[in-house]
Amino acid sequence: MMEAKIRIEELVNILNEANYNYHVLDNPTITDQEYDKYLRELVTLEEKYPEFILVNSPTKRVGGEVLDKFSKINHKIPMLSLGNVFNEEEVREFDNKIKKMGINPEYVCELKIDGLSVSLIYEKGILKSGATRGDGVVGEDITHNVKTIKVIPLKLNRDIDIEVRGEIYMDKKTLQKLNAERQLANLPLLQNVRNAAAGSMRQLDSKVAAKRNLNNFIYHLPNPLDYGINKHSDALKFMSDLGFKVNTHNKVVKNIDEVIDFIKEYTEIRDTLPYEIDGIVIKVNDISEQERLGFTAKYPRWATAYKFPANDVLTKLKDIIFTVGRTGQITPNAVLEPVLIMGSTISRATLHNEDFINNLGLMIGDTVMVHKAGDVIPEVKGHIKERRVGLEKPFVMISKCPICNTDLIKKEGQVDYYCPNNLCPARGVNSLIHFASRDAMNIEGLGSEIIEDFYNEGFLKEIPDFYNLESHKEEILLLEGFGEKSFQNIINAINNSKNNSLEKLLFGLGISGVGSKTAKVLAEYFGNIDNLINASIESLLNIKDIGEILASSINTYFKENINLINKLKMLGINMNYIGEAKKTNPSITGKSFVLTGTISFMTRDEIKNLIESYNGFVKESVSKNTDTVIVGENPGSKYQKAQSLGIDIWLEEDFKEVVDNLNE
Repeated sequence: MMEAKIRIEELVNILNEANYNYHVLDNPTITDQEYDKYLRELVTLEEKYPEFILVNSPTKRVGGEVLDKFSKINHKIPMLSLGNVFNEEEVREFDNKIKKMGINPEYVCELKIDGLSVSLIYEKGILKSGATRGDGVVGEDITHNVKTIKVIPLKLNRDIDIEVRGEIYMDKKTLQKLNAERQLANLPLLQNVRNAAAGSMRQLDSKVAAKRNLNNFIYHLPNPLDYGINKHSDALKFMSDLGFKVNTHNKVVKNIDEVIDFIKEYTEIRDTLPYEIDGIVIKVNDISEQERLGFTAKYPRWATAYKFPANDVLTKLKDIIFTVGRTGQITPNAVLEPVLIMGSTISRATLHNEDFINNLGLMIGDTVMVHKAGDVIPEVKGHIKERRVGLEKPFVMISKCPICNTDLIKKEGQVDYYCPNNLCPARGVNSLIHFASRDAMNIEGLGSEIIEDFYNEGFLKEIPDFYNLESHKEEILLLEGFGEKSFQNIINAINNSKNNSLEKLLFGLGISGVGSKTAKVLAEYFGNIDNLINASIESLLNIKDIGEILASSINTYFKENINLINKLKMLGINMNYIGEAKKTNPSITGKSFVLTGTISFMTRDEIKNLIESYNGFVKESVSKNTDTVIVGENPGSKYQKAQSLGIDIWLEEDFKEVVDNLNE
């Protein structure tokens, strides 16, 4: 418990210092991603140990401090910030909480502009004041600088008393031009558009702000009912009619699935926008429903902000540990301070091999950059040398297997180390865990810990033992946590796995280089395992994306493991592909596609399913191996890359013609 108290104090100090540097000095010392990570940890600890909550905890605050050099303005209606969600699951949970209140909401989706929040007050249509969010109750008076922003009207189209709220921001091109001028003048460059906008607004001399060519979007009317407005979408139109600049990239959607589609669309095209956005704001449209939902101490319950996942995030490298794979390959792995990457919490990441670590110059204790390779596998990209404090430890490669203590070997011409002991427990148990995993034979109830227990007890030593597990019933029922029902559920799952389509078995066998996608391609192509066993290397090379190394690996596997296959046949394991046979079309079959932009007559998932049904491939990124890029409305940078590489491009009308021909 005392550890929790100490950690809460540490987090409060870290976050308060970061808040001061960010909001007061406009000089951030940690990234937004790091701040979010620490804040989430603090919230979790405070919920668990409320007796340790400090009076100066940042969870008690909405924004930053008010600068003494500016006069202060009280917000008549608190200027609260929004809660954040980071993945689809959390977006849906936000929707579920609202539905539990008996509300079936219509939403408005808007772009979350990366800038400085502002409140504008007008009296009889004349601009009276402009203020920052401040701490949510008291803001800084920045009226003199607000008046320099050309898109903010000094006089409205109606003589009306009103307060509106929005975001002051700087366009990307404006920042580029400004930094080019500052470089010529030997001045320090501005870090990003958010800091540039905030710094400009905190100038005592309004001439400085006037030269910065700032911009503004208005997005919120705090008291719409006072103007007879019952929907947020109507409030946006009302404010636009008054003369405010309102972002047109907003949309009224009927359900949370359409919210997810909006997020996906702008995730792809965000880089093509002239300004920076760091997420999507989701608001309940009906004002009466907003009032029913109300507020927490910090946030409205009727709105949230989906934050785009960071491409690269920073965290601490706490240790390097080693694992032994199914082939005996030794892999160093980073033990990380838990961090959120693309919607999931990561505490481990692959470090590949000794050369990879040495080339990056990593030390245990470093602050490291982590991303998801291919948007899937966590990987360390590098470290921040400037954050070293002298307590870091150098990396030393092990010389013995961490499981069986056998001397490691390094194969000629390779960078990886291997445990040569074929009887190494790690190799055997990892093969069994892989065979039972969801993407392989999907034997529910047999997780890694249970398989390890069964391995240690001698019930499971090789793959066929799964299908003889019932013979150990009496011994298993004596183990802690097992009853008649749980044991029978496992046996049922094992028997059900016998009926899996061939691709599940091929992946489960652990053939070197054969992942789940390749297993599916092989199963579809050969139809049954005997055809695959008898296939020559030349016939394997005829299959797209199978090269000489993989073809040789497949061929060698079946030569060396034919007895295993025969045992599985005798146990009644299905050896045939039972999926839907693929259709063929010369425009699609065997070709690699990338999608960008929005196609009006099909969703992205529908396009992907269509291409795959004709044995085509859909990839996430454009490369020289891409055959065709399908381009819809508002395409992203993939379009420009395809043009630069001379790749075949299908516009929407081209793609529709192909689809229409498929249906004839």
